[in-house]
Amino acid sequence: MPSDPKLVKILALVLLTVVTAAAQTGPVVLQSPNQALEISIATVRGQSVQAAGGQLAYRVTFRGQPVLEWSNLGLAVEGAPALGPAVRIESSQASSQDETWTPVAGKANPIRDHYNAVTLQTVETVAMGRRLAIEARAYDDGVAFRYLVPEQPAVKELRILNESTQFRFSKDANAFALISRGFQTSNEDDYHELAISGLHPEYLVNLPLLLEVPGVAWVGLTEADIEDYANLYVTASDGKTLTARLAVRVEDVNTNSNIAPAFDPKADASKVSVIAATPVRSAWRVLMIADQPGRLVESNLVVNLNPPSAIGDTSWIKPGKTPWDWWNGSQAKGVANPGKNNETMKYYIDFAARNQFEFMLIDAGWAAGFFSTPGQAAPSRRRTDLTKSIPAIDMPMLVEYAKSKNVRLWLWAHFRDMNDQMDDAFGQYQKWGIAGVKIDFMDRSDQWMVNWYRTAARKAAEHHLMLDFHGAFKPDGMRRTYPNVLTREGVMGAEYNKWSARVTPKHDVTLAFTRMLAGPMDYTPGGFDNATRENFVARNRAPMVMGTRAHHTALYVVFESELQMVSDSPDAYDGQKETEFLKAVPSSWDETRVLNGVPPKYITIARRRGGEWFVGSITDWDARELDLPLSFLGSGAYDAEIYADGPNAAAQPKDSVVEKRRVNAQTVLKLKLAPGGGSAIRLVPVR
Repeated sequence: MPSDPKLVKILALVLLTVVTAAAQTGPVVLQSPNQALEISIATVRGQSVQAAGGQLAYRVTFRGQPVLEWSNLGLAVEGAPALGPAVRIESSQASSQDETWTPVAGKANPIRDHYNAVTLQTVETVAMGRRLAIEARAYDDGVAFRYLVPEQPAVKELRILNESTQFRFSKDANAFALISRGFQTSNEDDYHELAISGLHPEYLVNLPLLLEVPGVAWVGLTEADIEDYANLYVTASDGKTLTARLAVRVEDVNTNSNIAPAFDPKADASKVSVIAATPVRSAWRVLMIADQPGRLVESNLVVNLNPPSAIGDTSWIKPGKTPWDWWNGSQAKGVANPGKNNETMKYYIDFAARNQFEFMLIDAGWAAGFFSTPGQAAPSRRRTDLTKSIPAIDMPMLVEYAKSKNVRLWLWAHFRDMNDQMDDAFGQYQKWGIAGVKIDFMDRSDQWMVNWYRTAARKAAEHHLMLDFHGAFKPDGMRRTYPNVLTREGVMGAEYNKWSARVTPKHDVTLAFTRMLAGPMDYTPGGFDNATRENFVARNRAPMVMGTRAHHTALYVVFESELQMVSDSPDAYDGQKETEFLKAVPSSWDETRVLNGVPPKYITIARRRGGEWFVGSITDWDARELDLPLSFLGSGAYDAEIYADGPNAAAQPKDSVVEKRRVNAQTVLKLKLAPGGGSAIRLVPVR
């Protein structure tokens, strides 16, 4: 039972039934509380259930229609036959839970955690007699399962090469795939819309993965609660099947992802992914399932599958917005020498203070360098001393200056430096009064790095530090257990505007339906030099962004991140009407509703904080007119501030208008979105 004192118990974990091996003559069937979803587990040969034993497999239905046909379960291990192909189900134990819990931050508060569950114990039918358990849960918004290898005489240490997990869809599903060259990746790339049959076997597909099973359901495939295990990827094995591929272990802590070898299905099949003493527990394999893609975006399934908070006092954890100096090129109007110096940092702190932003992030270049004695090697492989600042930065002074203006500082750090100096660095930051750390360039997803994330989160919490994992793998819901991890990257965000034309309005819409399924993403919105596709020029300093001013304002509602960047120069926001929206929009929410949307064309999301609602609507390169019923509002009247594309926004994307009007739950707004456009709305109850 969860021990978090914030949890409100509605129904204790109840033992429902125990089925003995002798009584187990058919599949073990588990239904969601609303009975719309069903996951069945059995031993099969082909697609036929075999009560006496066989290949362990599962299938999933939604509203009576098959989503997944019988799909294999199992583990490929080094030095022994695979676990799963020849087993019988010995017993199954069912249970149920219904509780609500209060997150520190996120897209909903409170969150209901309501599911039915079953744990199956299996034993091999061959001589070794090894044991393998499967734990499954069925929620109203999806199903999940994981492997449990108990401690047993035949298995003291497990060396897992891969999982035999299959996702055999009932039809050739349409996928929105992020394809990587290898396991050492920043997970920053374009999404490709392809049928499963169009995915080549050598494609390594990242999670989360959005799929549409035509006429059946929308599916979000991802994982949750990754601990002492490797990240999961998938490959295509036939016209409608995806097969698991675990990230291969990397022994060299400092392996550079830029020189990592490409994924080779044959070569990687012989490499170990997980090494652990039994008992061993995999991450949850998660299938969010709904009739509309927007329901997947609303889901809290990933965080629900994680343990409660491991942090006692969480009062010091505060979400918020922050300017930073890197993206825009340290522009600072009126500062004699803009750059990494006290005057520039004060300029950004002042900007944060006058706009009620909670933080200021000082990016790369603040930390002192390590220098070697002539003729001798450098004292370590470290590039910077994370406990000291350069002479131009007086960190204690800046912390006090910011504190006097009700602003707190975050600092950037390279992963390799942090790996060497974590204890000293975190201790120094607590002494200085730093709020959080943005750790960058991990660019790996193997077992070692998974454990490193948790070590960093735990140690940061001990020093009352919040974290932003940049150059990261996808979120897995660990922010429930370590709520000081506010956000992470793992996305091709606005930084790519500095050197490419890849971040388009269509890409933005796609991210809302794909990467955001896993959790918050540090996309770094706020670009106010808005350009058309034809006029866009990639540039490192003062970068442009494609899409209208209203589109980029709406991203603060559409994209979830509990640490939300305000990325452009402070000068870009002065005197701009949209700055009032940026001042007001929260970075953590009590309720999230997707009002409409079709990937990758458009999406409209409404989010509530307290009594106020905020709405963000964005479109791809096609202009759209959308009806927006405000039926989600409570009773009474609301004052609406509507930031919309101006009449000339198609050619002049900075053109925007603000309309103020009185509305209520019966009002239907007419949104007119320009190509690459959007709309951002604030709705305040009339007192």
